[in-house]
Amino acid sequence: MELTVTQLHIYPVKSLAGISLTTSKVEARGLQYDRRWMLIDDQNLFLSQRKFPEMALLQPSIAEGNMTIAHKNNRVAPLSFSLEASMGDAIPVTVWDDTCPAREVSKEASGWFSKVLGTSCRLVKMPESSVRPADPKFAISAEDKVSFADGYPVLMFDEASLDLLAEKSGQDIPADRFRANIIFRGGHAHIEDELKTFEINGLTYHGVKPCSRCIMTTIDQQKGAIANKEPLKSLATYRRVDNKIKFGQNVIPPGHGTIRLGDVIHVKEMNEPIAF
Repeated sequence: MELTVTQLHIYPVKSLAGISLTTSKVEARGLQYDRRWMLIDDQNLFLSQRKFPEMALLQPSIAEGNMTIAHKNNRVAPLSFSLEASMGDAIPVTVWDDTCPAREVSKEASGWFSKVLGTSCRLVKMPESSVRPADPKFAISAEDKVSFADGYPVLMFDEASLDLLAEKSGQDIPADRFRANIIFRGGHAHIEDELKTFEINGLTYHGVKPCSRCIMTTIDQQKGAIANKEPLKSLATYRRVDNKIKFGQNVIPPGHGTIRLGDVIHVKEMNEPIAF
């Protein structure tokens, strides 16, 4: 069995569309630039597609030290800003149960998003000095930290898991519904559950917790609207445990390195398969 990386994705602004890559730096918080920016409301709480599915239509791109956000339907002129841009005092922002400091990118950026989404919001960036610890129940060490991602630095799954879902549901569910960072092939369906310790290009990764899935997986990422009850309807028939639906593995890379398409995943330790 040889597991090989086939797709790499980052989501620079939490809950916006992703960027496909051929190579990426890997940092303790996850892939470089992944979920380092986020939209917050007037109470400093994060915005997501769960409430604003049209966020899926906002497409970031990164080039020459700048990020550009374009609307997939060209409804508004694109927004561009420096990757280094930030202003004002630190803001205590909330992601689920965590609160950590962030800084507003610019009034222009916040105004652009407020207009496009039709709600008052601000675009904030996580500075390097901001520390949001990984969940201590599953962290490898006290130093493990995460970006604005829901809970862990990296999310991954095997293409075979998606193939099984297509078989169970009778329809092809796009991989972008699951917003993974690393997709690979070469194993059986849901082998990602069993990856406890592995190396990619010399960097050690730790699989720590299967990912619980929510209504965001039902949002068509090209239309910015809920498509139907899939994939949750089918996943609930064979991937439900403790009343939660699981798809993909949360991973911690407690170090820095590089990952590329075609890299081989060298498995060091395996977990027992999960009993559903």
